Amino acid sequence: MLFSYKATDQNNTIREGTVDASTSAAAMQTVEQRGYKVIAVTPLNEKRSVLDVEITWFQRVSNKEVVILSRQIATLFEAQVSALRVFRLLASEAENPQLRRVLLSIVEELQGGSTISRALAQHPNVFTPFYVSMVKSGEESGTLDQTFVYLADYLDRLYEIVSKVKNALLYPAFVISIFVLVMGLMLTVVIPSISEILTDSGQELPIYTKIVIGLSDFLTNYIWFILILLVAGGVLLWQFSKTAAGARTIDEFKLAVPYLGPLYEKLYLTRICDNLSTMLQSGISMVQSLEVTAEIVDNAVYHEILTTVLTDVKGGKSFADSLGEHEGIPGVLTQMSKVGEESGNLAKILSTLSKFYHREVNNAVDTLVGLIEPIMIVALGLGVGTLLASVLMPIYNMTAAF
Repeated sequence: MLFSYKATDQNNTIREGTVDASTSAAAMQTVEQRGYKVIAVTPLNEKRSVLDVEITWFQRVSNKEVVILSRQIATLFEAQVSALRVFRLLASEAENPQLRRVLLSIVEELQGGSTISRALAQHPNVFTPFYVSMVKSGEESGTLDQTFVYLADYLDRLYEIVSKVKNALLYPAFVISIFVLVMGLMLTVVIPSISEILTDSGQELPIYTKIVIGLSDFLTNYIWFILILLVAGGVLLWQFSKTAAGARTIDEFKLAVPYLGPLYEKLYLTRICDNLSTMLQSGISMVQSLEVTAEIVDNAVYHEILTTVLTDVKGGKSFADSLGEHEGIPGVLTQMSKVGEESGNLAKILSTLSKFYHREVNNAVDTLVGLIEPIMIVALGLGVGTLLASVLMPIYNMTAAF
């Protein structure tokens, strides 16, 4: 939500501007962090009419937009453009209104003397803790241009692999949805009208025809009850997934599903290795790298593993030895990490492992797609064929009797 503020600086000069925050208290805190004394904070009215509209409820900054933004920032920093001009230029060119507001807010914070990392940290929905930590490291080492190049490359890799996995799972989801829709329409619309003819014929119906007719009668009579149960179950599952126990249960289930489980495992290992190698190459300590990676790995199982490893590393244990104590970590990752620690090239080793797991994910996705297509086609054909056969065979026997 956007707030306008009025405040005074250290010289008692009146300052006015806008900040993006979730509440007015958060907006006041943001203004105070700029070194200002708040006079007033007022929420700006959002337009929500159908004509002349700027609807902000559904607006968000996508991962693809962050990837493009990072590449643009890297290019401008390499061209020795000042940070203030970089964000002001990108704000003027942004097509997404939400991204434009974020960039304008960053410009205002930079004008108020804030660092880039602190300004980015005010927008956690756009810039992750990993992103902010990388920028902060670049500021401290004086290598912001290289840091944004690292970030752009990293986000490119992450976006590519996540998009490929999502697209691979989108196809079977679409086919299954069509299959359920077709079967549902046939069982609730087509079969009931035909079943009357079959039952009135007086002939003995095959067992599979009786099963289809019974299923059709059940769906026809209880369709609304079933839909209500499905909606209620979906809501309860969504609420359960928001709890710590629910999130862990769902994440464990994702890793245990045949074929999909190994794919998810390689995806998370790619993210862990890539995050750690990128941060270590930027001069960030192992402890901070583990802290950030644990927060953004997006899986409760691996979050718990990384948190345990972090505790062990703080206690003086080696990274590789701590990894080796967990079943979710492959032996090759443990052994390669041990070699990296002993040779002082852990960041490079993790980068190599990241590329290895990246290729494994690509191969797994290609294999999965290759298997899913014929399986879905055969399943759809068998389902519809069985349904038609259960109806057409009794009709054929009935006509043959005449």
